Amino acid sequence: MNMLNIWFIMKREFGGYFATPVAYVFIIIFLLLAGFSTFYVGNFFARGEADLYPFFSLHPWLYILLIPAISMRLWAEERKSGSIELLMTLPVSVFEAVLGKFFAAWAFTGLALILNFPLWITVNYLGNPDNGVIFTGFVGSFLMAGGFLAIGSCVSASTKNQVVAFVLSLIVSLIFVLAGYGIVLDFFSSWAPQPLVDAISSFSFLTHFDAISKGVIDLRDILYFAALIAIWLFANALIVNARKAD
Repeated sequence: MNMLNIWFIMKREFGGYFATPVAYVFIIIFLLLAGFSTFYVGNFFARGEADLYPFFSLHPWLYILLIPAISMRLWAEERKSGSIELLMTLPVSVFEAVLGKFFAAWAFTGLALILNFPLWITVNYLGNPDNGVIFTGFVGSFLMAGGFLAIGSCVSASTKNQVVAFVLSLIVSLIFVLAGYGIVLDFFSSWAPQPLVDAISSFSFLTHFDAISKGVIDLRDILYFAALIAIWLFANALIVNARKAD
């Protein structure tokens, strides 16, 4: 695998985000929703605690809506415009192209996440928070964003229609979140054996992100997101390789 090729694709894709107003609109919407959900939905001031738990606890739901908007264009646009054929004529392997596009989208999402730093400053101004927990919350959120993006990239490769890619990515992402939601687990607990309930819960973003956002670094949670990203990107490469000539 040639890292220079991955860097070339990543640089091209990352710059492409800022060639249109879409990137700026996304960042503004993300910051507004994050602030609104933290201060109003999460009752930031009413809780009387200097932490960012309300901010991180709503990230899975924000990502369900916002990240498919980033990932839907990754491959669907290339296939619709026919530029995928040009891309595949370059001395770049399919997997290098998949990784380059994914890392560009991940870096862009990370940038949007970092721009929430005023919230971190705010809680330090108002109180004496555990900055280690806040830092792990950002790391966990970044890892979870990678999971959402890997799903979205794979789905985008399966269609030429960006709207279809958006809707399908949203549905698949929602399944991966709801698998760990209390109501869903209660439903399965009423009739399914506990090992099956635990297995369903283990597939959820919520299960693995919740612990990290509280400052608990468990290798199993890290491996979960790493494996999830690797599996979806591998499937992404298979789909691109099979359908690049469509």
